[in-house]
This record gives sequence, structure tokens and C-alpha cells, in this order.
Amino acid sequence: MIDIHAHYDDNAFDSDRYELLEELFTSKGVKAIINAGCNLESSLQSVKLAEKFDGVYAAVGYHPQEVDLFNEKDFETIKALLSHPKVIAIGEIGLDYHWVSDNKEQQKALFRKQLELAVETDMPVIIHERDCVADCLEIVLDYNVRGVFHAFSGSKETAKILLDRGWYISFPGTVTFKNAKHPVENAVFVPEDRILTETDSPYLTAHPFRGKRNDSGYMRYTIEKIAELRGISFEELERITEDNAKRLFRL
Repeated sequence: MIDIHAHYDDNAFDSDRYELLEELFTSKGVKAIINAGCNLESSLQSVKLAEKFDGVYAAVGYHPQEVDLFNEKDFETIKALLSHPKVIAIGEIGLDYHWVSDNKEQQKALFRKQLELAVETDMPVIIHERDCVADCLEIVLDYNVRGVFHAFSGSKETAKILLDRGWYISFPGTVTFKNAKHPVENAVFVPEDRILTETDSPYLTAHPFRGKRNDSGYMRYTIEKIAELRGISFEELERITEDNAKRLFRL
């Protein structure tokens, strides 16, 4: 299994981070993990984890909720990190109107700045969108970039627009939730060559462990659910998502 989006630098893993990662790679069926940065500090921590574990790769960037921490000096450091051999994407970047929505223009400006960096460096991007699908779509369509919408929450119609432009769609444990609608529809709709899986650890743990701290081992339940929805075996979907992750992120 390749987990294309996690946050093992999060405080939730402070008590057992290294032991857990070792276990995931040796006995839980996890082949690779992309640890996504949310600001400069977490991006640097992601790189450190990638240096420590062969199976960990890093994405670096500013999450929209971290827009107040952004400054040009730190952004130059983010740019420099893109030359690191274990840094394989810019992310997570995007928009988020769920908690704070009075800084939309700031978020949009930061989002565009990072998309421009992706164009400049030919790096894939990992997109975060929450309660802002329309605005996020309007912006990404202005750029010729490749990447994935992680934990995608939009409709099938929006997914089609993204797919037509070459984007990938990633599914976390939300596809297993009893009240899931769009994730279930899209898990069937997204074509074989564009589907990815993730955990967003320590968040979005799959049913029946919802509410517990998430880790990449629980991605098994997400893959099982999507395979069931698509009428294929666990092993087939595991192979498909692994091949897609390798292609997008040049692993």
C-alpha cells in the first residue's frame, strides 16, 4: 500500500512516531508514505522523516489555514527544499473556508503563488479543499500543473472536470463512513488510472475505527471498501493505486 497523504510530524505521534513507522513498513503492508507539510516547520520535519525512513517521502508547502505564518524568507527555504531527493511534491496547498473564511483573498493569493512554483519547477501538487470546491476549481484550472485532490469532497460533476484536465483523485477513510455520499459515488466514477488512496493520518480514520488516531495501516479498510464498490479484489485495487502513485509522484 502507498499512502499518498499523511502527517507523521503531528503531535499525535510524539509518543511512538519512529516505532510506529518501523512497524508499518515491516509488518503492516505499507510500502511508501508521503508526509505532507503544512508550513515551513512541518515541511522541514517531513524532510527529516524522509531522510530517516526509506519508505517516507516529503511534500513541502503551506496549508491554507497556515496563511498567517507565511513570509517570503521562509518561502525561499520551501523553494530550496524542492531540490532534496526525497521531496516529491508541493503540498499540501489549496483553500479552506471551514474554520476561517474572512481571509479568502489571502488564501487565494498564497494558493496561486504555490501553483506558480509548481509550474516553474514541474513538481506535482497535493491539493486541500474544504468548503470551497468552486473557488478551488476556478483557480487550479488557470494552471497547467499535475497533481491530486486529496480527500476530495466534491461532486461527481466536479470530479469529471478535474479528471478531464488530468488530475488524480484520492480517497481517505471517509469513503467507509455510513453517511458518505460524494466519496462513494466518486470511488466508483473515477477511472482506474486516476484513483489514489491515503489516510490523512492522524485524521479521518476508516470505519470501524473512526475516532481513533489514524495511521497508514488502517488504509487497508479504505482499499477494501473501494474494491468492494468497484467489484474488484483488494489486491487488484492495491496494485492500481500503487501504480498510479508511482506514476504521479515519479517514485
